[in-house]
Amino acid sequence: MFQLPDFSSARVLVAGDVLLDRYWSGDTSRISPEAPVPVVRVAEVEERPGGAGNVALGIAALGGRASVLGLVGEDEAGEALEALLADSTGIIPKLHRTGMATITKLRVLSRHQQLIRLDFEAARPLPGGERLGEGFAEALTAADVVVLSDYGKGALLPCTHLIEQARAAGKPVLVDPKQTDFAAYRGASLVTPNLGEFEAAVGHCADEATLVARGEGLMQAHDIAALLVTRSEQGMILLQRGEAPLLIPAQAREVYDVTGAGDTVIATVAAGLAAGLALPNAVRLANMA
Repeated sequence: MFQLPDFSSARVLVAGDVLLDRYWSGDTSRISPEAPVPVVRVAEVEERPGGAGNVALGIAALGGRASVLGLVGEDEAGEALEALLADSTGIIPKLHRTGMATITKLRVLSRHQQLIRLDFEAARPLPGGERLGEGFAEALTAADVVVLSDYGKGALLPCTHLIEQARAAGKPVLVDPKQTDFAAYRGASLVTPNLGEFEAAVGHCADEATLVARGEGLMQAHDIAALLVTRSEQGMILLQRGEAPLLIPAQAREVYDVTGAGDTVIATVAAGLAAGLALPNAVRLANMA
């Protein structure tokens, strides 16, 4: 077993899609007379940074520092999101205002169960990668590791120029992907798809041997140094160039809300690398998070 590092020196730049997560919670004891749906008496309202903001929260929770580079609208949700990040210890928000509405996801919960989610966002994402790049070079100088958090909302369309900048500066680049064509992440140090995202890119994998073969082919085709496929209760598989696949069993736990599970993985791996852990140990740590 490895020793936990001192995360206080870890500096991570998180760039990508920032979201505002809102939660309305309360009891439900009857069905609406207007439609066959439960009536929730809202007793608690909570707001949290989502997407790239949630990744930054995970890094800060470990004791590291994270700069968050993203795009928000000129609206109340954007102000709320920026305030949440600014008020969080260890987080430096670097948000650009745009003419688009801030992406907001509202979840209604009762008795720890999510009943419905309402999304407030544009129907089609607009490319924001060039705008995001405006502050990237400056923020890069203070970072040990870079995370690109792609929720498919447009902030990282395209992002290959960001990966190239980070590589030229000698900084590892970790990507939480959403695109099915991994050419979008060419040159990344590590890409962390879940099984669904991975199979959307390479097709259904009937067994681990197929998964490994297709993963290695994906890495070779797009100059990706390592691939971490997360598979829920089946655990994780880490593929690295020139190394045998590393299979890590899942840690059993009861989960009511899987929101941000991928964020937790990439935040922990990034913080671990920035604090000096080797990639396999950073992945093992993420599996316990």
